[in-house]
Amino acid sequence: MIPAMPALTASARRTSTAALRFGRIASMGAIALVILVAGVWASWGSAQYVMLTKGREQGRVEVTRCSEDACTGPYTPLSHGSRARARAVIENTVAVRKGRTYSVVVKPGTDDLVRSGPAGVLYSWVPMGGALLLASVVVAGGLRRARLAWVMAVSGIALLTAAFAAV
Repeated sequence: MIPAMPALTASARRTSTAALRFGRIASMGAIALVILVAGVWASWGSAQYVMLTKGREQGRVEVTRCSEDACTGPYTPLSHGSRARARAVIENTVAVRKGRTYSVVVKPGTDDLVRSGPAGVLYSWVPMGGALLLASVVVAGGLRRARLAWVMAVSGIALLTAAFAAV
């Protein structure tokens, strides 16, 4: 039996440790990136209408009836080219209550409404706030980047708190 050379064994150990470290960083980085992209994707579905309002129909809706998933009411236009609607639909969420009037933007080609203004912008980015919180755990544990994780977590908490306060 030939004894192993100590220098070769230490070198092989360093190489395998480096490979494992690279694998951990690459996989956790990919997971954190997927979480953040999913947060943006989920938020952009309504945020695009609220943030990019130029050329879109804007107005107010007075909520007169709510079911489990949607509220309806008459739509009064505020922007040039917008038409009045006797019945427009806005998603029934924590941000909408029967008997109140809200500033809204009409989704193009539909009678569906999205809440506008600061409350609408913040509310549309709530999924991104949750993604920031979730990704911060991955960044802290998997990537071992505590400062970046704290920045992400505080940003997510600030976004969720601002949305809660605005709604």
